[in-house]
Amino acid sequence: MYPVYPYYGMETTCKETPVSFPAQHQDRQPGFEYLMVPQPISDNPAYVGSGKLMNKVAVITGGDSGIGRAVAIAFAKEGADVAIPYLDEHADAEATRNMVEGYGRRCLLLPGDLREEEWCREVICKTVAHYGKLDVLVINQGVQFPQTSIRNISRRQLEDTFRTNIFPNFFLTQEALNHLKPGSSIISTASVTAYAGAPLLIDYSSTKGAIVSFTRSLSLQLVECGIRVNAVAPGPIWTPLQPSSYTAEYIKTLGVNTPMRRAGQPFELAPTYVYLASDDSGYVTGQVLHVNGGTMTET
Repeated sequence: MYPVYPYYGMETTCKETPVSFPAQHQDRQPGFEYLMVPQPISDNPAYVGSGKLMNKVAVITGGDSGIGRAVAIAFAKEGADVAIPYLDEHADAEATRNMVEGYGRRCLLLPGDLREEEWCREVICKTVAHYGKLDVLVINQGVQFPQTSIRNISRRQLEDTFRTNIFPNFFLTQEALNHLKPGSSIISTASVTAYAGAPLLIDYSSTKGAIVSFTRSLSLQLVECGIRVNAVAPGPIWTPLQPSSYTAEYIKTLGVNTPMRRAGQPFELAPTYVYLASDDSGYVTGQVLHVNGGTMTET
């Protein structure tokens, strides 16, 4: 049995969350959440929505699992309908849809490849055609391919990492701006690696640094439109990205080098996205909020 960290005061299934994980590896990216042991904690039953996103419509890329799933659930609790673009993790996506619908909101699944500009634009068009509007864009898709030397990063890997992690930010935003209005919000998922670096993830860290700069620059361009642009920079989080990226042995040590000495769970990030999507953050733009277990970063 893996060690757990107690969440005192929670009278729910989130009383305990793992501190370490059994060795495991998946041979493809994106990974599958349903294969992970233990399952990531996406929903905090103690979190009760208060209508902060009532009748809003949000696109959440990568919302089939991991951080995206937790955000979709929290948005649903706050009254939002969601559209979830994902690659081909159909079982995970259906599970997310069931969770969202279980909280009384609608969930549109959009399988396809966000590396393609045309599909990015179609995602926005299909969402607006289905729901009639768009209020929040959460850009959360990502891949990472650890390499012990920069010499081992092939041109194909480099292009795949950049086309997945940063290109969609441009294409999705370009199309979304045809529909976003004053009060709308764009939220990207950056990473602690953009600030602290990561020796095994040079190309991944580079894309996350690009997301930080994208966020800061776009916020300045759109501030006069009343559209806020922010990002969240997670630390190590227990999502399918981890076992599909790292060796089985590495997974046993995931998060132990953070001050909290553990990896985070997806539900622990979701309220940050709610904050940035809602009017609570009406005076916040161009910022990156750090949810990383205490790692010190220079912003």
